[in-house]
Amino acid sequence: QVQLVESGGGLVQAGGSLRLSCAASGRTFSSYAMGWFRQAPGKEREFVASINWSGVSTVYADSVKGRFTISRDNAKSTVYLQMNSLKPEDTAVYYCAAGSMSIWYKMYNYWGQGTQVTVSS
Repeated sequence: QVQLVESGGGLVQAGGSLRLSCAASGRTFSSYAMGWFRQAPGKEREFVASINWSGVSTVYADSVKGRFTISRDNAKSTVYLQMNSLKPEDTAVYYCAAGSMSIWYKMYNYWGQGTQVTVSS
């Protein structure tokens, strides 16, 4: 199994940037696709981005395409989400997850605790 811990969230002004990190423990990190999801108050969980086990394939939600970049460093057992040109609509709790590469949250087996991202206008 995999244990995941997110970090890097915080408060930022619109147009600013943040980089989220998700550190994994467990010997099989490189065997999993990784995804980022977010959930705003009163809304359902939303797919953000996913990356395959080797890092050569990525998928992004249309709402973040061109602004966010997902990457991974298997040597450090860490996945990142670089967020640029942030908008107030990006405000949410961001979760990283490990599992099968998909935009559907139920395809991911393991989840972090989440990190809050707040974008002020």
